[in-house]
Amino acid sequence: MLIAATPVAAFAAPQDRYYERAFVLAANDRCGLFEPQLTAALTAAAYQARGAALRAGANDRQLAETAQRARARAGVTPCGSADLKTVQGRVQTAFSGWSRTTRMQFPGDRAGWSADRAAYSRPTWRLMQATTTGASPVRFGVVGGMDRPDQLAAVVSWRGRSRPTGARIVMRDAGVAPRPWLSRGLPPAVQRRAFWAAGVQAADRALLAEGRAEGQAWVFPAAAANALSRLDPREVFTVEFVFRDGSIARSTFEAGDFPAGRAFLAMGQV
Repeated sequence: MLIAATPVAAFAAPQDRYYERAFVLAANDRCGLFEPQLTAALTAAAYQARGAALRAGANDRQLAETAQRARARAGVTPCGSADLKTVQGRVQTAFSGWSRTTRMQFPGDRAGWSADRAAYSRPTWRLMQATTTGASPVRFGVVGGMDRPDQLAAVVSWRGRSRPTGARIVMRDAGVAPRPWLSRGLPPAVQRRAFWAAGVQAADRALLAEGRAEGQAWVFPAAAANALSRLDPREVFTVEFVFRDGSIARSTFEAGDFPAGRAFLAMGQV
């Protein structure tokens, strides 16, 4: 997305693209090159580049070293240098359309996130991934509106069973297991952490899957969104609905470019 800096940039490896974006962000932190909206767009692009590099085979250690090299280069580049001013102009040109972009897709290996910055008076999905649990559609992501803050939520329309008494998000516990778990399932129980929903209410119709007339909206704490942002994009997490008899209905989601989607939303509503 920085793009067009040189003809070679279009063919750069994913790790090289991550280096470019990390350098520009570090230079911006030091020199104040861009307005907040453009900084948010750059942050989204950096997260996307990091995810692409991981999917291409890079690991966390390599990308940490890449980011460190980018910060080191930015640290010795004079803020008033001609080269940095050239980069600044090219970035502003490359991202000029982002300020008017209301919707973006962030594809993953098996599932992706849909982001929407448009301003609506009623609650809508700002960032969403959809799946099912059995025959019941489940939507998960960030819900917001013009007059309400963004919240992490899961909306489910049940079909043919009782209603759960609780819901939780289950993922790898990075404090216990710092390395990504890439087996397409959850890690062992001792390496997991859970975030329980803070409440439940009837879902607004705009949040329901197509063809559904009603559903439940379970709201989760902000800490859960921050923890999801720290997962490897190739990892999965589950939303689990717990019933009175002890049974559990699970829906599986891909972490993907969730942090990139959040950064895109941080550009503000349109």
